[in-house]
Amino acid sequence: MKFAYPSQRFQDWLSQQWCVCTGRRVEPNLIGWLMGPYGNVDVIEDRYVNALAATEGLEVRKNEPGFGLVESMDVFELSSEDRRRLSPEVADFYEHAIDYEFDVWSEWCQFYRPFAGLLARLYSKRLQQLNLPMSSLDTSRGIRSQIYKLFDAATGEARHTIWYRHLKSNQEVIYSGIYSHCRIPDGRVCMKVVFPLPRGNATVVMGLSVGEDGSLTLLSKGKKFGDAGFYFLLVDSKGRHHARYLPSMHESITVFVDGEGVLRADHVLNLWASKALHLHYRITRVKS
Repeated sequence: MKFAYPSQRFQDWLSQQWCVCTGRRVEPNLIGWLMGPYGNVDVIEDRYVNALAATEGLEVRKNEPGFGLVESMDVFELSSEDRRRLSPEVADFYEHAIDYEFDVWSEWCQFYRPFAGLLARLYSKRLQQLNLPMSSLDTSRGIRSQIYKLFDAATGEARHTIWYRHLKSNQEVIYSGIYSHCRIPDGRVCMKVVFPLPRGNATVVMGLSVGEDGSLTLLSKGKKFGDAGFYFLLVDSKGRHHARYLPSMHESITVFVDGEGVLRADHVLNLWASKALHLHYRITRVKS
């Protein structure tokens, strides 16, 4: 019998045990495209950043002008037509995200709202991770965005990029995600975001498409393990790794320039065939 790591909060142990029992055992060296850093027990916030840097011998740098979520959109190997069509404003946001600020509005489906509130009380608020706003009032004063990059001092290469976002109103963390790209088994290059959790992580793998209007859509939707989508990963009490793919959960993020030249994003989280949460962002470049 395989068990989750025992010395932690019961609800964390229980959710990990569900992943162990319903997921699959994996060998990290065989699924390098999916693997990412794990968190420690209990509160996540940005506490794992320095530990990750120390483990890998990296230098932490924070909020330097021009820091982006990706070094270049070219890493995604878009077709020449898509790269030509992609809005320069959208590309600039991903390549220089630290130079932007955000206004956010949220709308929950009333059916899912009670379950989201329960998960927030049991996990998100305590962990300070994946702590989705429950109402637009939560984000009424805006979001503070920070970007950490962990550099290899010998090569000068950025090995990890962390986008850390919290509410200005109460300082609660919304997300602390590690952004990178990966090539999934079907050969596509996708965006990968790793959210460290106790003894594991939640990993979202998103395929990219460019609209006729120059918008960029990222979609984490698939049917089977190895597709784009939402994954839970963890290490059990014996040091074995497990992964659970959730085809019922998928999200789309569309970043676009509206008719008045304002950069915006629509972020929709779906469970099965219904919309659970809609987040809308107005994204503004900070004046230098």
